[in-house]
Amino acid sequence: MEQNYVKVSSYEGKKGEVKKVVLLYSGGLDTSVMLKWIQNEYKAKVIALTIDIGQQAENLEEIRQKALKLGAVNAYVIDAKNEFAENYIAKGIKANAHYQGKYHLSTPLGRPLLAKWAVKIAQEEEADCLAHGCTGKGNDQVRLEGTALTLSPDIKIIAPVREWSMGRDEELVYAKKHGIPVKQTMECPYSYDDNMWGVTGESGEIENPALIPPLEKILQVCSLPEKAPNKPEFITLEFVKGIPVSLNGKNYKLADLILRLNKIGAKHGVGITHHLEDRIVGLKVRGVYEAPAAEIIITAHWNLEKYVSTRAENEFKEIVDERWGYLCYGALWYEPLMADLNAYIDKVNEKVTGRVVIKLYKGTAEVVALETPNTIFDEKLATFMASTAFNQNASPGFIEIYTLQMRLAQQAEKTALLSIGEIADKKRLLPAAQKLASLKYKLYATEGTHFFLKKNGIPNILVYKIQEKGKPNLAEQLSQNRFDLIINIPKGGHGKKEITAGKIIRQKAIETGTILVTNSEVGENLVEKLYQAKFGKHQSK
Repeated sequence: MEQNYVKVSSYEGKKGEVKKVVLLYSGGLDTSVMLKWIQNEYKAKVIALTIDIGQQAENLEEIRQKALKLGAVNAYVIDAKNEFAENYIAKGIKANAHYQGKYHLSTPLGRPLLAKWAVKIAQEEEADCLAHGCTGKGNDQVRLEGTALTLSPDIKIIAPVREWSMGRDEELVYAKKHGIPVKQTMECPYSYDDNMWGVTGESGEIENPALIPPLEKILQVCSLPEKAPNKPEFITLEFVKGIPVSLNGKNYKLADLILRLNKIGAKHGVGITHHLEDRIVGLKVRGVYEAPAAEIIITAHWNLEKYVSTRAENEFKEIVDERWGYLCYGALWYEPLMADLNAYIDKVNEKVTGRVVIKLYKGTAEVVALETPNTIFDEKLATFMASTAFNQNASPGFIEIYTLQMRLAQQAEKTALLSIGEIADKKRLLPAAQKLASLKYKLYATEGTHFFLKKNGIPNILVYKIQEKGKPNLAEQLSQNRFDLIINIPKGGHGKKEITAGKIIRQKAIETGTILVTNSEVGENLVEKLYQAKFGKHQSK
């Protein structure tokens, strides 16, 4: 194994200096290999720390025993399910936790808690260093190390995966060589992160967005939607101030409710997401997520919150939720802005109380009924049946005021320059000029065209040619980019001055990006299109 990693940060632990290491231990491939690797390479004692935050796919006592067999001097399993649910997930529920779509932040929500416990155990065990199984390409290194350093500025940290330059295949070889039992194989090389809020699957076919992940091999807790029950299931969640407190009429602690809901949702294949995301470090990666309870709860909460809030509140809350989601995802749990956002989110959720009925069916969770004491919905006002509660006589006045700016914007003045040489072209384009006038174009015209239009009852402003004296002059008008449309049809067989003037008009139009027409037929067609766009084809003559 070539080791070319160079430590540049002051907090990184070095060989010969590190004596006792608290390893955040999941029992998976990376941390199992590194438990043995730290002993061999750093000659340090290792304390394995596994935090129980509701892992759905692992036996935690087996993980603890595995750590001891691999040489850990001590192995902790901390039951933090209630702490995780009440102090972390609850905040996520109120914020409709999501990042770039349907990812409900299962892993990011857990990392600050893991880092907090790692620091706590290190202090109790008088360990001088923390270790974790994160790669140098992922988000979790930022979340764990940043949080740990925030809570304990003097702690040292090592990240073996950054150091040893092994890929997954090489880790499997290392594990086999050192007798380390792991679930991954060359044929099934998936890696998982797991807690009560969701399971994250990575590696293998998942890594390449061009490949279709074989879900039948990847999924840990969810049924395939197509193999889920053919009959829908209806469940009822009761919320109090934004937090679900009961499931189907029975009260539960939040952690217990989530764990129960995971089983129900997983049976129906709810919460499976193929998610392409932008990592903190700049990489674009894909993961497969299973989050049945998260999908159901967030869907229910979002609908209930929308039901009890005004449009302005809902629109602003979406902005706040998106920012909250990035702070959580982006390793900034202790950023002061997070506390500020939580204060607003808590205030909004004071009225998010009520009953939500959700239909679960073949991978979907759909809210089908809502009931709350705090709604601003009024059936008498909203009904399409006969009712005198809503004064429909006021609607036309409202429409007139409400659409005022939109209508005025469409009436905003536009300008067109007409400079048409031949009399035949003038006559041919007369209907087009009339349509431009009806479209509220302010028409400017050179001398011959000006008098022709005026004679035919089309208002227009005389503009003097570039070589002529008098104002307004074309030179000034063109330099100020005054025209939205220029129709310049040259006269055949005319003098050098007129050729030069027309050429300047066309050059200026090109320079300023103004629409330029130099052909009568094109001019007719263009104006016709403008006319139809506003008045419709049936009104065009």
